[in-house]
Amino acid sequence: MKMLDWDKLRIFHTAAESGSFTHAAEKLGMSQSAVSRQISALEDDLGLKLFIRHARGLVLTEVGEQLFRTAHRMHWELQQVETQMSESQDIPTGPLIVTTTVGIGSTWLSSRLDEFLKLYPLIQLEIRLNDAELDLAMREADVAIRLHRPNQSEMIQRKLFTVHNHFYASNSYVDENGMPSSAEDLDNHRIISFGEPVPSYLGDINYLERMGRSDSSPRRAALRVNAIYGMMQACRAGIGIAMLPAYVTEKEDGLVQVLPEIELPAYEAYFVYPPALKNSKRVGVFRDFLVSKAREWSF
Repeated sequence: MKMLDWDKLRIFHTAAESGSFTHAAEKLGMSQSAVSRQISALEDDLGLKLFIRHARGLVLTEVGEQLFRTAHRMHWELQQVETQMSESQDIPTGPLIVTTTVGIGSTWLSSRLDEFLKLYPLIQLEIRLNDAELDLAMREADVAIRLHRPNQSEMIQRKLFTVHNHFYASNSYVDENGMPSSAEDLDNHRIISFGEPVPSYLGDINYLERMGRSDSSPRRAALRVNAIYGMMQACRAGIGIAMLPAYVTEKEDGLVQVLPEIELPAYEAYFVYPPALKNSKRVGVFRDFLVSKAREWSF
């Protein structure tokens, strides 16, 4: 077998990410036929098929998946080297891909990014919101804000804050239905729960169903929504009472706390990144920015 040509691997990597030769050609500034020829030549070099081609696009074969993972790591590491070489001593520069949950990313994080980008205009920030965790070890993102300690022991972590939960209702709901006076009184109210499956990092987010009830007879939710932000929107619309993390409600003036004297489950938020980025200026300034914002945050 011939030694693999990096230029062909680069084209293969782009095609695999794009899902079609047409989109890959657009990204690479090549013709579709040139991309197809390079992929065919790479398959000839390997003596293996990398893609199953059909009308709706490209599907990687098993060996194609393996090669893509390797090419993706190589592509990421080359990007990091290029960025490190371009970063000056004083000014962090280059791309930074951040992943976190939809809930915290669309509220607490997004409301603070304008200040960060004004401080560091040469950092090209990309936020990937996904309630399913992206794999930092596989370079699916550079850094993450996790709502639990990282499962991979080699990852570097920095605690940001404790996420406190509270019961909330809208002013309109309280005006119409009154304020519950006890946990037992919740039986007389509509509640909003998180839909199945509940991510493990959210802990006992459906505590409203069980509080003050036996395990065999939980309250029935009037509405289930499989997103924290969606639960908040439903709560704000007056549908019912919801248990929500403080990060999603900090700018919501239309919500009031219900039964604030009850202590509710809490969990920790962490900034996480791989050891390979330990000395990255971009990661360092973003970490320090988030830590400073977490200290300022009143929750």
